[in-house]
Amino acid sequence: MTATFLIVGEALTDIVVGVDGARREHPGGSPMNVAVALSRLGHDTHLLTRVGDDARGDAIREHLEGSAVLLTPGSSVQAPTSTALARLDANGAATYEFDLLWDPRPTGLPEHVDAVHTSSIAAVLEPGATTVADTLRRYRETATVSYDPNARPTLMGAPESVRAQMEAIIALSDVVKASDEDVAWLYATEDVEDVVDSWRDLGPALTVLTRGDEGAVGFSSSGRVQVSPVVVDAVDTVGAGDTFSAGILDALAAKDLLGAQKRPALAALPNDEVADVLRRAASLAAITVSRAGANPPWSHELT
Repeated sequence: MTATFLIVGEALTDIVVGVDGARREHPGGSPMNVAVALSRLGHDTHLLTRVGDDARGDAIREHLEGSAVLLTPGSSVQAPTSTALARLDANGAATYEFDLLWDPRPTGLPEHVDAVHTSSIAAVLEPGATTVADTLRRYRETATVSYDPNARPTLMGAPESVRAQMEAIIALSDVVKASDEDVAWLYATEDVEDVVDSWRDLGPALTVLTRGDEGAVGFSSSGRVQVSPVVVDAVDTVGAGDTFSAGILDALAAKDLLGAQKRPALAALPNDEVADVLRRAASLAAITVSRAGANPPWSHELT
């Protein structure tokens, strides 16, 4: 089932430095990656972001157009495009350094969407974080709200400085996905499953924890569900978590569970269907991991 999405958050240029020191540039940003993944899966996807009027901004616009993502009218600005320097280790994992300004202009937004998603820096970095929260509140009356905290410590500072802000977004959300590394950093705890399960007390119907080679765990009113990872030869992990977020939304769309009117059905989702959602997300993320850059699959690549 095709759905309409609004993704709110940063689009920037990833400058990836491999273990051999080689550098390559490509469009990136966690929310933008989610938008690209959803659009490639056949959904109508709008992106509210901030892209400069330079060569890097042109590359981002070309990338979005090539994946059929619709850039909202206020998203192009007369300023440099933000960057993220990602250094890969021998396992393909990335650490980041950012040069980022986040002040989006929410003009010309779609009147109706089935779901709105935000993630990472966009939800906590001012002045844009206020715009993000206002946009989520605006659409929450009619749409499903999805959130991935996707922590970036180099920009976010001490975890206690952003924890309340993240929890406020969690409280607005119906679906929340986070990695075990992000939760461990945010709460300084090894009991990451307990944290993600407890988020449901704030409001979400479904919370999900990704655990790398241990798979993923979902929490709902039906209980706890764990699924195994899809094992592939990893090239790098850039964008894999974003594809996982898109996969959750894609699976919920297929089950006709998006939109504010579907909240009761989402809240009552049984364990076997939660497992279906997680397996769909994991299979899509595995494809992204198996190739360089944030390169999510197209629908025609899936079997």
